[in-house]
Amino acid sequence: MQANNKLIGGLTLIALIAMIAAYFTPIWWVSLTAPNYPKDAFPDGIRIHFHFDGVYNGCKAAGKGSRMAEEVIQSDIQGSEERYNPILDQKKKVDTGAQGLDCVHEMNTINHYVGMFPIATGAPVEKPLAKFFFGFFAVMLLGFMCTDKKRRLAILTLGFAAVAAWAIVDQYVLGHLASHVKEYMEETGTFFREPEKIQVWGDNVWRITGYVIAGMIVAMLIVIIGVWKGPRKFELLLALVPALLPLYFVIEYSAWLWFFGHNLHPWGAFTVKPFMPTVFGEGKVAQFSTYSYPYWGYGLLLIVFVCLMLALLMRRKQLNQPAGS
Repeated sequence: MQANNKLIGGLTLIALIAMIAAYFTPIWWVSLTAPNYPKDAFPDGIRIHFHFDGVYNGCKAAGKGSRMAEEVIQSDIQGSEERYNPILDQKKKVDTGAQGLDCVHEMNTINHYVGMFPIATGAPVEKPLAKFFFGFFAVMLLGFMCTDKKRRLAILTLGFAAVAAWAIVDQYVLGHLASHVKEYMEETGTFFREPEKIQVWGDNVWRITGYVIAGMIVAMLIVIIGVWKGPRKFELLLALVPALLPLYFVIEYSAWLWFFGHNLHPWGAFTVKPFMPTVFGEGKVAQFSTYSYPYWGYGLLLIVFVCLMLALLMRRKQLNQPAGS
């Protein structure tokens, strides 16, 4: 029994570390390629990375030997910056500090021609609250690792109280919710300026965020009561719920892709029928080829799933044994 508990605890600890690491890593990547983005200049196409807390640039500075690496971009045409002389300055490292194209902005620019809203419009509630859900799951896993019921209840009660306080202080006391809603409305109106519609969307984000935080606190109370008063097997939920993180992400990701493809703005320069963007694999939209695949952060989520499912099976076997055996 003690050896099994140590193995269950070790598997759960690995899952906990992998889960925390996954929050800070790219989970999925999407890329667009087209003739106007030649491969020698844009080897990865127009690429973006999806994290739990937002969407980030996936483009890199042009590599050695590419067309872009041989070019120098004059950022200040007023002459206040030093110019590069290709004869006298051949040994000068002109690419020091060079950065890749901002592909999030570039993809937003491309998408708006078919009436698609900016990427930041997606998951406006989920992204800023993701860190609190990860805190929620982390406390559940710490409780699962503990075999003593009283100690487990203490861990869950104190941990959930800390996460709930963190969410309320962060979103309301420090004003992060207000600043997030303001940025969301500004980003949503980048290409299609409809202040009344966007104001309604902003109000929805504010209201739904409150509902989600309240729902998370209710879920915490249910978990505590379930561990306290419920059947012994209720504790399996402490690991099962976090174990399904890979599934949660794919469902959420797919749902928001559907939203973008089925809520095209009529002001788009080109008219296309509502469509479902590619969730996994390769697709085609007009002259663009699309690629959508999991990234290494999703591999961490799979590690979470495998470790927790193994720990669950072992704990379930323990619970099925007669008391004292």
